[in-house]
Amino acid sequence: MNVQDKFPDFMLDLRGEPCPYPAVATIQAMRSLKTDEVLEVLSDCPQSIHSIPADARKLGYTVLRVQQAGPTITYWLTRPATQ
Repeated sequence: MNVQDKFPDFMLDLRGEPCPYPAVATIQAMRSLKTDEVLEVLSDCPQSIHSIPADARKLGYTVLRVQQAGPTITYWLTRPATQ
């Protein structure tokens, strides 16, 4: 999948939520993804830059993008076809 050709199917805005809630909510939301759907997550929790990608990979999801602009970190996560 070429990330440049894809748009998120769902968006989860967790800005302002304290850690560890962004990571927990992201895991719950990822479980509802169908194959190749993309979840965009917005968070301003500093610890999430480590926890969200690590949790996603550990659970078999693909991290397509991690981008930080100021305090906001944007994640794009997808459920690969092999899951």
